[in-house]
Amino acid sequence: MKRAWALFKSHPYISNVVGYTTLFATADLIQQSMMGKAQDKVTENKLDRLRQDPSNISIEGFTVDGEAKTDDLTLYNSKISDSQGNKKAPVHVPQLHSIDWAQTARVALVGLCFHANFNYHWLRGLERMFPGGGAKRVSLKVFLDQIFAAPMTISAFYIGLSTLEGAEDPLEDWRNKFWTSYKTGLVYWSTMQAVNFSLIPPVARTVFVGGVALGWTVFLCHFKQQKSDFLS
Repeated sequence: MKRAWALFKSHPYISNVVGYTTLFATADLIQQSMMGKAQDKVTENKLDRLRQDPSNISIEGFTVDGEAKTDDLTLYNSKISDSQGNKKAPVHVPQLHSIDWAQTARVALVGLCFHANFNYHWLRGLERMFPGGGAKRVSLKVFLDQIFAAPMTISAFYIGLSTLEGAEDPLEDWRNKFWTSYKTGLVYWSTMQAVNFSLIPPVARTVFVGGVALGWTVFLCHFKQQKSDFLS
């Protein structure tokens, strides 16, 4: 542990940036896994209902052959028959969830190119301008962090991911979700940054933020996937 800490201190930039990016990408994997398990349960429940009574069922997401979207649906049991033994039309059901590695790569790229580097230099700059861990200094650094850094990191997340996804309007998610995200994170991040500025050594603060941001990024990744019309 001492050797690892010595290595961390000898290469603070690389250690912080790599650590933050890894945690940032891990948050997306956690979000995808959580949402995927929930979606799989819904799909499995639909399949169970279809098996029990294929002749008298109407479930959203199931379509007869020729009407399904072949890019995200897969054929299920083309020999389904009703209680009288009459063959029913093939039915398409959603595929079970799998990790979208391209999405995780986009999240990692945004984390590496902006969030990790920004947080490293921002936290170093705050400490140089307002050194120390007294109550007034910590409160000032937390205030500045929430006024300047929080809006920038949230904006970079939504705009950066939308741009990498090739969205027609990269600002759409940002317009619809920025204020909700900012207000949600205000209390959480004020508390966590107060701990960061008062208890964590400056050399490890970016990685600490990355660890704290794990749960926060899970929320952002999930929130970004929600439809704008549902949120409005």
